[in-house]
Order: sequence, then C-alpha cells, then structure tokens
Amino acid sequence: MMTVTRQNRHRFRGAIFDLDGTLMDTLEDIASSMNLVLERHGLPIHPMDKYRYFVGDGAQILAQRVLTEEKAADPEYIKMFLRDFLEEYAKNWDHHARLYPGIADMLDMLSSRGFGLGILSNKPQEFTTLCVKRFLNRWDFRAVLGERPEIPRKPAPDGAIEAARTLGTDPSQCIYIGDTSIDMKTARSAGMFPIGVLWGFRDRKELQDSGAGHILQQPGDLLYFLEPDSQ
Repeated sequence: MMTVTRQNRHRFRGAIFDLDGTLMDTLEDIASSMNLVLERHGLPIHPMDKYRYFVGDGAQILAQRVLTEEKAADPEYIKMFLRDFLEEYAKNWDHHARLYPGIADMLDMLSSRGFGLGILSNKPQEFTTLCVKRFLNRWDFRAVLGERPEIPRKPAPDGAIEAARTLGTDPSQCIYIGDTSIDMKTARSAGMFPIGVLWGFRDRKELQDSGAGHILQQPGDLLYFLEPDSQ
C-alpha cells in the first residue's frame, strides 16, 4: 500500500468520490432494471450479487457483460439493448437507492474542515446528476462528473484531473475514494491518494492489489485517517 506520514495528511484539500458503491447503494435498482430488460429480450437474468462485478466500467460495458456471448458480439444489438436499459433505469433509478450509513456524517466532517468535494463516476452524466440532486444536495459538490462522450472513462485520469481543477486544487492535494480497482487505478494515474472502502461492491483484496493507499472499514474511519490523533 501507499503510505503518507501523519504530517503529510494535512496537505489534502480535496475529496473526490466514486458514486455507486461508495457514497450510494444503487445496486438493487441497477440489477432489477437490467433483469427486466433481459427478460423482455428473452435472455437469462442474473442474481443481484453478480452485478457487484458487472458494474463499474460504464453502462455500455455493463450491457455487454450481462448479455449472452452471441449477443455481446453484435455491436448493433448492444446499442439497442443499452438504449432499452437506460429507458428502464430512468423509471427505477431511485426506488431503492440510498446513501450508505455514515456517509452524511462523513460529508459533514469534510465540509466543516473546508474540503472541496467532488464526484467522478462512470455512471452516465444524466444519472450522476440526478443522484446528486436527489440524495446529496445538502453538500456543496462543486465537481459532479459522470460518463460523458468527450472524456475517457475511469481508470483514465482525465476526469479526476478535471475534478481537481474544478475544486481549485492540485491532484496531489486530493484523496480519491472508491470501492473498486478502477477507482484505485484512477487515483494513482491522476496523482491522487487512493482510498478504498469495504462497504461497497468489492473486497479488500481487489483494493489492495490495485494500489489502495488506505482502506476504510466504515465512513467514520476517514476522520481517523485525516487526523490520527483523534482516535
């Protein structure tokens, strides 16, 4: 793991978050929407736990992963299927979605310490913005960045660097917090400090193997990372 000294932890001025699996539990709405579309297409559905590994790389890759091998090899079918999924998800995206326990207190703590807050997700921009407006509007997220055609998806560093610029910080002054290997790789490639979380969709080994500098068991542990003397 990467390490920082106690003194160096005070250099951080920005906190950029992944969304799904990090700030919010959105898995049930994603899985149920996708399974409805699979059923309509006469294709096999998947148990919700499998979606923990299907999600993370954007909606198009999600669509490819849930399809049969034959369908996933047909670009035109994927395009049509993805459109159907996004239309269904637009009806269901907030039925079961929620903030994880402890997230509100963690964001309050960061805000009270003057941290700039940002979100960088591979979720389509439309749904990323909807989630923030519906569930996260009491905090000042100055950068809210989802998947957009003009910016490469994570783990490319482009979006993370854009978020840091929007917050008025250097990437080296930012922590990037997420629940998957994609997030850890994004942070490292952007020059940010990668922090993994264990309440999301993936496990400790994946986070460690992909370069997490620190791992949080629960949201409140972020305070102990930033201010070790508070333990």
